[in-house]
Amino acid sequence: MAVQLTIVGLGQIGTSVGLALAEEGERIFRMGHDRELRAARRAEKLGALDKVSINLLSAVENADLVLLALPVDQIRETLEAFKDDLKPAAVVMDTGPVKQTVSSWAADLLPEERYYVGLTPVLNPVYLHDIDSGAEAAHPDLFRDGLVGIVSPPGTPSEAIKLAADLTRLLGATPLFADPIEMDGLVAATHILPQLMAAGLLNSTVDQPGWQEGRKIAGRSYAEVTAPVMYPSEPSTLSTAAMLNKENVIRVLDGAVAAINAIRSDLSNDDVKTLEERLNRAREGRQVWLNGRLAANWAADETTSVEPPTASEVFGRFIGRGKKKND
Repeated sequence: MAVQLTIVGLGQIGTSVGLALAEEGERIFRMGHDRELRAARRAEKLGALDKVSINLLSAVENADLVLLALPVDQIRETLEAFKDDLKPAAVVMDTGPVKQTVSSWAADLLPEERYYVGLTPVLNPVYLHDIDSGAEAAHPDLFRDGLVGIVSPPGTPSEAIKLAADLTRLLGATPLFADPIEMDGLVAATHILPQLMAAGLLNSTVDQPGWQEGRKIAGRSYAEVTAPVMYPSEPSTLSTAAMLNKENVIRVLDGAVAAINAIRSDLSNDDVKTLEERLNRAREGRQVWLNGRLAANWAADETTSVEPPTASEVFGRFIGRGKKKND
């Protein structure tokens, strides 16, 4: 008997999950739903899904696992819409950037015997400089040699947590267990901050005096540094993520402002030596990070290498545990 995985949201992440599990064949039935039917049909055409459902409730009613690969500003309303149609023992996971808030939503909305585990995917380093988005940017190896942060509320059954870890390994990634507070802090510094800083640079240059000529000479550095502001499909997605994680975001913004002010102080004081030391420290730090990221080996000291499980091993314990409410 196949386990049903329902993927809600068929952009790059959701479609890539479906593609990564394609080789599992009949062991996993991949149901897909997206509020834009064209996106779901595109994912199906790519081979990421076994079936598309245009109705959200129908898509989740038989699901053993529901994966919400959605912008964070769509997660709560989606949970509210299908919460009463989940069968007992179903597990809901999400790939959004704000775990404390989504965890609290799940606690408030999910009925008893339906569980939540949060995932934070860190992509294959091969795609570090890939700025494409949507299903067209999906890859079956998008998660290979990456990490998936796993967070779970207190009281989450160990089987649900193990399901998240085993699914992570099926995707070719390494599980990284973290507290929701810790994960939100890490995401604020490494994802939200670069996007907000890109917005700040753009707003300090575009349409400012001199931009009419400056835009003509802006080159690779400007393009690369400002690109992160385009990664969320809509500005509301970034603003919502920042607001829901505002304490951490304000903290890392303060740190970034302090670092910029330190550089400004060096310039104001004609302190060439200190400025060069700061720049060298930054270059060295980036190189150390990039080398480790490309090698994809920095979890080695914390995580024992484990052979990826089979789909039967991952989902077997969940099959038959829960029946639909009307059964």
